[in-house]
Amino acid sequence: MKNSNNQNSLSSISKNFRLQLVRFLPNLFLFAIGVTIGIIISFFLKSCNSLQATQFSHSSTKNVSSPMPFPIEKPKVCNSSLDKEGLKVVIQSSNIKHGVEMFNQFSNVEHDMTEFIQPSNFVQYDMKEFIFPSNVVHDMSDEELFWRASMTPKIHEYPFDRVPKVAFMFLVRGFVPLALFWEKFFVGHEGYYSIYVHSSPFFNDSDSKSSVFHGRRIPSKEVEWGKFSMIEAERRLLANALLDFSNERFVLMSESCIPLFNFSTIYSYLMNSTQSHVMAYDADSAVGRGRYSIHMSPIITLQQWRKGSQWFEMDRELAVEVVSDRTYFPVFQVLCKGSCYADEHYLPTFVSIRFWEKNSNRSLTWVDWSKGGRHPTEYVRPEITVEFLENLRNQKCEYYGKFGNHTNACFLFARKFLPSSLTRLMRFATRVMYI
Repeated sequence: MKNSNNQNSLSSISKNFRLQLVRFLPNLFLFAIGVTIGIIISFFLKSCNSLQATQFSHSSTKNVSSPMPFPIEKPKVCNSSLDKEGLKVVIQSSNIKHGVEMFNQFSNVEHDMTEFIQPSNFVQYDMKEFIFPSNVVHDMSDEELFWRASMTPKIHEYPFDRVPKVAFMFLVRGFVPLALFWEKFFVGHEGYYSIYVHSSPFFNDSDSKSSVFHGRRIPSKEVEWGKFSMIEAERRLLANALLDFSNERFVLMSESCIPLFNFSTIYSYLMNSTQSHVMAYDADSAVGRGRYSIHMSPIITLQQWRKGSQWFEMDRELAVEVVSDRTYFPVFQVLCKGSCYADEHYLPTFVSIRFWEKNSNRSLTWVDWSKGGRHPTEYVRPEITVEFLENLRNQKCEYYGKFGNHTNACFLFARKFLPSSLTRLMRFATRVMYI
């Protein structure tokens, strides 16, 4: 009986336990699921926070230390000789710790500094050689030369100390026979003149290294007397002289020309003149209007046709116009042939049509045509006297100076003096011309 009661009691306990266990297991299962979900959510949130912190850290590091478009270390620099208006930049790396700081410093850098950044492909440009060509020898064709010479700066203020010079352009067949006299004339005035020589391309002799004519022969072509090649040579001389921006006045000289005054007088006369000097007049004769071709009309009419001496003097503005002429030059090139001597008509006609108001209509080079013939009078040693030279110096002409100044000097140069006249010219240079 007792055993039976014990069995019933155990059975009841077991039944109750199973009942409680059945009730507890769902709660335990739900609790486990909740804990699991909580752990997962907690881990996920922790991972997100860690990821955001990492990204923010990387972003901040990148903004501070990533390379800028230019290096942090001190860049290569080279000295600059530009004027005060030029852009000059220097960056000192010792003051730069971070890319952002470098960028800010570069943005605020002032322009008035002494160095500029040199890129890796930097090529130094010789501005001095461009402005003041030291060598007249080049490989440009005439077309390239005239194009280059026709360039005119729109900014009239020069970015350098410009001393205006007189370009003496010698049109000769070989050497300059009166070179010793000209050297005496030029001595002591370096920097105020330039020399250009156009001679036969077949002439091979060279001047002494001590001569002012040494190395001054421009690339030349053959020239025939009375032919159109004479005008081409004159324009070639002008174009080469225009390459030097300091040349302000341009004088065409022959191999038989001499100066009648010292350098200072001639320089002052030319620099103060408000006019160019191209002889031009209307000659109603066979050697004037008789050389005109009706086919030149309508570009050039008979009323515009002029004659004059080829030995001119002009300012830079007119010189640029001459080498740039694409209207009248081709007409003469095609139609001025035979008895039409282009060197006596092209410039007088061109200047009279375009720039008559700035032209004196006279030449500064004296020559004697009184004996007639195809060539002017030539002068040899016995004819060179003090009285003769004084007479040439005392010719009277009108002169228009920039400051209203006047002078009695009419001719600054004279021709044709043969080589035999050199000894007497040298003897009288100081006494008469104050050279």
